[in-house]
Amino acid sequence: MQITKQADYAVRAVLYLAKLSDGRRAPTSQIARDQKIPPSFLAKIVSQLSVAGMVQTSRGARGGVTLAREPSEISLLEVIEAIDGPIALNECVTDPSVCTFGSDCPVHGVWCESQARLVKDLSATTFGGLLTRGNGKTHH
Repeated sequence: MQITKQADYAVRAVLYLAKLSDGRRAPTSQIARDQKIPPSFLAKIVSQLSVAGMVQTSRGARGGVTLAREPSEISLLEVIEAIDGPIALNECVTDPSVCTFGSDCPVHGVWCESQARLVKDLSATTFGGLLTRGNGKTHH
């Protein structure tokens, strides 16, 4: 299982904004250039993050993008799900009826437990916390 490239770009963009000092805005062109995100992808990502209430955008000479909340109030899970939708290791986790083996499936519990742990970890990881790890570097 892998998050989409768009979700990875969204994480990079939010981390970039989290590193800016309070209330500073960054033009999308600057974010795209500094984070090596194709501008066409970034426009869609910023729009989705804005709808989800994580960033605010403004137009004009002093316009740009800024976080709508404190970095410590935005989790990795929120950003990923704003772009990719709910985390799902296997479709049977959310809809057990799709499983050929039904309630007798020996793997179903493993999928459910693994997904629950992943969601918990991503939810507990905030951008405020990421800034304190490795000084907020966004390299992989």
